Amino acid sequence: MAAIDPFVIARLPRIVFGAGAAASIADHAAAFGGRALIVTGARSFRATPSWRRLREGLEGNGVDWETFTVDGEPSPDLIDEAVAQFRDGGYDLVLGIGGGSAMDAAKAIAGLLRTGNSVIDHLEGVGPEIPYQGPAVPFIAVPTTAGTGSEATKNAVLSRHGEEGFKKSFRDEALVAKLAIVDPALLESCPPTVLAANGMDAFTQLLESFVSIRANPLTEALAWSGMEAFGKGFFAAWQGKGENAAAGRSRIAYASLMSGICLAQTGLGSVHGLASPLGAFFPIPHGVVCGTLAAEASEVNIAALLEREPDNPALDKYRRVASLLAGRAFADRDEALDDLVKTLRMWTEKLSLPRLGAYGVNEAHIDKVVAGSRGSSMKTNPIVLADGEVAEIVSRRL
Repeated sequence: MAAIDPFVIARLPRIVFGAGAAASIADHAAAFGGRALIVTGARSFRATPSWRRLREGLEGNGVDWETFTVDGEPSPDLIDEAVAQFRDGGYDLVLGIGGGSAMDAAKAIAGLLRTGNSVIDHLEGVGPEIPYQGPAVPFIAVPTTAGTGSEATKNAVLSRHGEEGFKKSFRDEALVAKLAIVDPALLESCPPTVLAANGMDAFTQLLESFVSIRANPLTEALAWSGMEAFGKGFFAAWQGKGENAAAGRSRIAYASLMSGICLAQTGLGSVHGLASPLGAFFPIPHGVVCGTLAAEASEVNIAALLEREPDNPALDKYRRVASLLAGRAFADRDEALDDLVKTLRMWTEKLSLPRLGAYGVNEAHIDKVVAGSRGSSMKTNPIVLADGEVAEIVSRRL
């Protein structure tokens, strides 16, 4: 019997999961003190009854609060502006409620309110990369979409768009949320296009974590349970009708949470390696990048593995995922691998995920995108891809 290889699990938040969990936000917030900064997206959550209930709950618990809104993916400038605005506010807590952008912004703001540093000081691959010393203001994360898993990670992903743009992380274990409150009922306000893109982001994170070179038995089990939940619940949630919709939202909220836990431990792969430059240079939503590239990246990975590393354990993992999604065993590995790619392509078409060309990407941009893809995510891909193979992934979805 082979021994289990050593592994390390990074810090995770305390997690409260389940329909109706959002009703407890105010009570949990009050435990941290009497003054909170609430960071939300620009629109969706504030238009729901949950926003009114949260305000009433905070007031009933004697918690004073101010708000800051995030419209779109947060930039370093936005974080620095927020820190300058609220640094002297004496906040006991930062409460991030929304999609990945709102939570990433809240995470970064919480990390810098007490230090006053520019986030550029700590941003990987951009500034001087000064080690973060803290302390961070306690942070509670409440996701209202099912995609990034940011509620479970130490990463605050920030972007600067344009020709010289970047998409990089401010990351440290001190930034991990003290508490993640995951209420699937909050997904009810998500339009189908958002559910589609974010859901494919979550699935891609699960798949890439599962086959990552840093995967371990614990993350493999969590990623598997997340993919199983996703396969059973995603399309019911996406269609949003009938008695199965609520159960579907519960399953994809769980899948997204598992994807965040796993990626925080294992890293990701080629899809997220490419998502960094594509999201920086072009106005492409992160989930759209992941969804539109998932099938092609998987096929390129599989082809490279079969050609150069036919005994790589990632191939058996891809085969197992194919059986999970198909609901049946495959006698032949190659048949299973083909079926996995076909399933992912079918999802891409069914969800009407746009091609990269819809956002202005063309052949002339490929070399620059490939050069920008060699960050941390690409380093945990199950096989090292040549530039031509990475370019092929992009080219197929122009």
